[in-house]
Amino acid sequence: MKRIDADNNHLVYSGRIDFRDPKSPVFVYPCTNVRMRFRGDRLKILLRNRHEYWKNFAGILADGKQMKFSLNETGETVLEIPLDEQREEHEVMLFKRQDGCHYFAFQGIWLDENAELLAAPELPGRRIEVFGDSVSAGELSEAVDYTGKEDPQHEGEYSNSWYSYSWTTARLLGAELHDIAQGGMALLDGSGWYHEPDAEGMVSVWDKIEYNPVLGEIVPWDFSKWIPDVVIVALGQNDSHPIDYMAEHPDGPKAQAWKDGYYHFLEKLRKVYPKAQIVCITTLLMHDPAWDRAITEAVDRFRSDNKDEKLTQYLFRRNGCGTPGHLRITEGREMAEELARYLEKLSIRGW
Repeated sequence: MKRIDADNNHLVYSGRIDFRDPKSPVFVYPCTNVRMRFRGDRLKILLRNRHEYWKNFAGILADGKQMKFSLNETGETVLEIPLDEQREEHEVMLFKRQDGCHYFAFQGIWLDENAELLAAPELPGRRIEVFGDSVSAGELSEAVDYTGKEDPQHEGEYSNSWYSYSWTTARLLGAELHDIAQGGMALLDGSGWYHEPDAEGMVSVWDKIEYNPVLGEIVPWDFSKWIPDVVIVALGQNDSHPIDYMAEHPDGPKAQAWKDGYYHFLEKLRKVYPKAQIVCITTLLMHDPAWDRAITEAVDRFRSDNKDEKLTQYLFRRNGCGTPGHLRITEGREMAEELARYLEKLSIRGW
């Protein structure tokens, strides 16, 4: 077999990827992917995993069939991909199923000696970026026996970004997606579930490629590399942990500090994306509506102060009351269809 390096120009990448070593690009965020097209009978993919928690899996879409592969906790894993023997040409996508519970470096592929690597299809012109938590990442989406119920015990095997509302929305709209989503993440540092008791919030992660200090150095993101048309801010779910102060004291000092923090986060987004449509949401996962009212206050104030007509808030039909557990496949689809319809009605630059 012959090796094709990761920097081959026939491979097409999507996502916020660390390309400092172009022959070993690092995949961090859910939905990050690389696509390939080739003539040949065999394909092997080489990955090197960095693990923090849960079991880690890679996602593959090969000739229209989706599958998952278990990864070694550390070191190299070689994936041998089953192909449709009836096809002369094959299309395969490797993607990140999970969030920053692990990173992996894509180190190239092996093809038969007589195989021919072809140019992969170009990415769509529309662009969506999501800043969110586990729901945006598709965590536990495959636990379909628990639809509408509390979550089962798990080790990461049910998490699949392909079924997240984020990626489903992007596919419905024919858009490329950057999914800046991490399970357990709140807006502000010091709350939420991610790396508690020293919890990190989105305010510390939003401008990074690699952000997990357990897995290595912190690497900043260059916002000039990729400019979205639409930015979805899906935060406010995990901020109630460990204390649901917005529900208990919606006009108290902690609540006001959170609203100010949300306002300042919008300021940061607007600075790097001056022309993007920004849409603020929460999800179907149950939460106190006081958080949505707090977002309304921050959004209305920002719109008024800055005369910003390209900032809106959207509430889903079953917002905050759809399920006590994470969104399963059908619930993610429900949310995506509703969000896609809403976005189609907006006047979005370039759409």
